[in-house]
Amino acid sequence: MSLAEIIPHQLQSNIDHIIDHIEPAVSLTDAEKKTYLIKIKHLLKQKNAVMIAHYYVDDELQALAEETGGYVSDSLDMASFGAQHNASTLVVCGVRFMGETSKILSPQKTVLMPTLKAECSLDLGCPINEFSHFCNQYPDHEVVVYANTSVEVKARADWIVTSSNAVQIIKHLMTQGKKIIWGPDRHLGQYINNKTGADMILWQGHCVVHNEFKRYELEALMRKHPDAEVLVHPESPEPVIAKADFVGSTKQIIAAGQVSKAQTLIIATDYGLFYKMKQVVPDKLLIPAPTSDKSATCKSCAHCPWMAMNTLVNLYEALRGEYNTIEVDEEIRQKALIPLNRMLDFSRQTGILTAGDA
Repeated sequence: MSLAEIIPHQLQSNIDHIIDHIEPAVSLTDAEKKTYLIKIKHLLKQKNAVMIAHYYVDDELQALAEETGGYVSDSLDMASFGAQHNASTLVVCGVRFMGETSKILSPQKTVLMPTLKAECSLDLGCPINEFSHFCNQYPDHEVVVYANTSVEVKARADWIVTSSNAVQIIKHLMTQGKKIIWGPDRHLGQYINNKTGADMILWQGHCVVHNEFKRYELEALMRKHPDAEVLVHPESPEPVIAKADFVGSTKQIIAAGQVSKAQTLIIATDYGLFYKMKQVVPDKLLIPAPTSDKSATCKSCAHCPWMAMNTLVNLYEALRGEYNTIEVDEEIRQKALIPLNRMLDFSRQTGILTAGDA
């Protein structure tokens, strides 16, 4: 086994332990929710702050972001919105690397999060020291990393990509005769490899949500709904992707749902996306793809446990006290900007999407 397999395997038990010990969010009454919403809206205005939320956080946070002039999207698109907004404080509802991405693009702004304990298995499964050591073993390879990584891993990369533009960028590198080190998601890496035939070495990380979608259970669900279309995120396992009518990023799944003529959509991505999907296709039946079978139970059940750590309560506390601020070393930030700008420039020049990283 190479380091690309050994390190993620060794870290998996630690990731599982963290998930198992996440404290559930405190339940609020409708009256308590209303009170928090009023307080948060007041603080956003008072502190010249804007709220940017990921598609995978809970519905009430996505709705609050929209109601207050904020934004709901994926992490790179969230960060781009924040950089262009005139607010001096960005309130990022998501997981920690998303706050870092916002800070990379908005170093002059205060970036805070409801909690800094909201992690990501792709980030945790790709620690910078081990990943950098692995990359050093292949000096003739181009290092391409997914946006779902720490700022340090981004700084180590030659290219940063999203699930919307990864295939095109890998094809571009192939024309230059480049061999690729890909990290950290093995399923997305395999999907790209299948689409391009590139010479790729894959770091063997995975998303705890998408990794749990099951082929055989999906096939059974498809038999129950023979007219349904299956929309799958490419972080899902290869056998699940093989059953899809459409494979794409969060934004692309939303767009595919809008143009689909099917009245029933089976969706293999985080259940948080259903909030936005219900807005754009209110008359369609949306069914989450299965995440467990008869012999196993799921850990995430199609909803990231770290995304669920973002709540009205800790959002209010962080905004009130300006807690949980994201700080990024300036030297690391400048290094991370190089591959990020390389991706943005390429995407603009070729007219492809940059959104759709998670």
